[in-house]
Amino acid sequence: MPLLAAALAVLWLLGYAAACAADPFARCPRCKGHGKTLKPNGRVKRWCRRCDGTGLRLRLGRRLFNYLRRLHRDAIR
Repeated sequence: MPLLAAALAVLWLLGYAAACAADPFARCPRCKGHGKTLKPNGRVKRWCRRCDGTGLRLRLGRRLFNYLRRLHRDAIR
């Protein structure tokens, strides 16, 4: 049973890594990918501060990859 759980965890990790490589951006959770918040009448209240109005944010896995790549690059210089 633990071997199956470990295999599923590795499979999920590889799938998430592939998703981060293929599409590093995901929808912003605050504005749900719209880039703005709306008033009840449907007019724009303001642009989303979290994604700067783009509706996209960098995935956590991609941020981790960028950090590790930058750390490695700075270490070998």
